[in-house]
Amino acid sequence: MKIVYVDDTFHPAYGYQSNPLAKFQQAQGNEVVIVTVDKDHLYPVYKAFGDNGESVEQSDEIYQKTTGVKVIRVKTKGYYMHRAWVSRDIFRIVREQHPDVVFVHCVETLTAMRFLLHRKEWSLMFDSHMLSMASESMFVGLFEAFYRAFFRRIIEKNNYYVIRTQDDDYVNTHLGIKKELTPFISFGTDTILFSPSSEARAQFRKENGISETEFVVVYTGKLTEAKGGKFLAETFRQKFEVPLTLVCVGTPPDNDYGREVKKLLEESENRVIMFPTQKYMELAKFYQMADLSIFPKQCSMSFYDVQACGLPVLSEDNNVNRDRCSHQNGDNFKAGNVKDFRTKITKFTSMSKEKWGEYSRNARAFIESGYDYADIARQYTEYLNKSVERYEEKNF
Repeated sequence: MKIVYVDDTFHPAYGYQSNPLAKFQQAQGNEVVIVTVDKDHLYPVYKAFGDNGESVEQSDEIYQKTTGVKVIRVKTKGYYMHRAWVSRDIFRIVREQHPDVVFVHCVETLTAMRFLLHRKEWSLMFDSHMLSMASESMFVGLFEAFYRAFFRRIIEKNNYYVIRTQDDDYVNTHLGIKKELTPFISFGTDTILFSPSSEARAQFRKENGISETEFVVVYTGKLTEAKGGKFLAETFRQKFEVPLTLVCVGTPPDNDYGREVKKLLEESENRVIMFPTQKYMELAKFYQMADLSIFPKQCSMSFYDVQACGLPVLSEDNNVNRDRCSHQNGDNFKAGNVKDFRTKITKFTSMSKEKWGEYSRNARAFIESGYDYADIARQYTEYLNKSVERYEEKNF
């Protein structure tokens, strides 16, 4: 089957969903093409990572050679309300690929809405990465009301699947799409790339002057307000009872908030080692060498990469994170509560080696229970095949 992904957020150097999913679907015998924005209009999150698009063409080339997946970038005019406005050339480019099915990522984007409005040339499938907790402002409410009144009808009239990538009912309660069209297929991880490694642990610690017995907490991601950068820094400001090292993989933003975060981390009474933002392929060693991974705020897909390396997770208490850490593979703290965050970190630093080993094994077992992209890719292919069948039944 020939699958064309349409994804405004794709970047081959970072581990967002299309990167591993397309790779595994290609390896499983499909032909996959990714159509995305041009290098000058990358998804804004990458600029927060310090990536201005200068190296994306080289990254595309490497990704194509190593995976067999073709990447096509389309002229993009800019962003409106944080959503990319891609040239109409996108429809011509997709048409020239002669796809069996078009998989449009993020059903809430302008691109997805334009595909819903476009004449029905192809079988279509969509997904959504949104959470109910991320939908709060008055303007979001107006958008969702408009979406329910208009685009929801198109989705339901054509029986388009909208895959929920998180176990949350946002697309049902906020966008109004009926549940039978919104199956849940979780994010996952590339277990070939992410796995436990005592050798990588020992090498990293040796290179960075960290003893084998030192307890290491790792944070990977942006040190922005949205990700709890200052909250993280304040949590590690005072010395913990048990000596520990915090490894931060990510650069604070170049603004007042970022400078405050940097200052707090520099003043920490605990050892803090800072690394710049890393590319997806370089992240495994940071998880393999650590004893605990923390997520100060929000949810992150890297949770699955962390767990695949056998690393317990500590994340804020919300409906998604509670479920993720309910297998004795991690724990949750009260959101925004420094005292509780420190208490839960101390729980892990004081844990016996045997007990920590149970958490580590449970983390890996959790991934092996259905969060390997090899399995997830097959699930997506099943729904893509169903999308083709529905289209053919309706149009032929």
